[in-house]
Amino acid sequence: MLLPWLNEELIEAGCDEAGRGCLAGAVYAAAVILPKDFENELLNDSKQLSEKQRYALREVIEREAIAWAVGIVSPEEIDKINILNASFLAMHRAVDGLKTRPQHLLIDGNRFRKYPDIPHTTVVKGDGKYLSIAAASILAKTYRDDYMNGLHQEFPCYGWDHNKGYPTKKHRAAIAENGVTPYHRMTFNLLGDGQLELFPK
Repeated sequence: MLLPWLNEELIEAGCDEAGRGCLAGAVYAAAVILPKDFENELLNDSKQLSEKQRYALREVIEREAIAWAVGIVSPEEIDKINILNASFLAMHRAVDGLKTRPQHLLIDGNRFRKYPDIPHTTVVKGDGKYLSIAAASILAKTYRDDYMNGLHQEFPCYGWDHNKGYPTKKHRAAIAENGVTPYHRMTFNLLGDGQLELFPK
């Protein structure tokens, strides 16, 4: 059973990101402020849910949340500032977009760069512990999936409609065969350590 809040007396926003481990595409983050009495039996870490469940829950979250927003950091920015800083920046941008200012942030993970004037608590595997972080994980995941599905139309050979930019064998094989796109993160190990074995000439 996920917890509704850490601090009952504060306006609390849950934050999570999606796409940190991908070879291509932007990193997305979401921030969500839920009502204190929000209940939903299905709401859980987005990785534990089917695609259909995630999109159904997105509608519920957007309808019932006090405030929600999505932040995006481009592949170019990721290459400039590194993926850890990009994840923090995406969360900051999501918080920037909230129509209600939170008094406390619940961050999925064990590290975070402090947002100006708002205290935060990091929670390892928080998307499986707090409703607001789980809600943020669903928004970040579904909006990023929509974005990668759109990019797939432009570059179908990489299979982004299935792998969403993650480093699958098929994705790496497509990079070896077709080269990179403007959406690939050039500072990442795009072909993998075993590229000589995986891609014999």
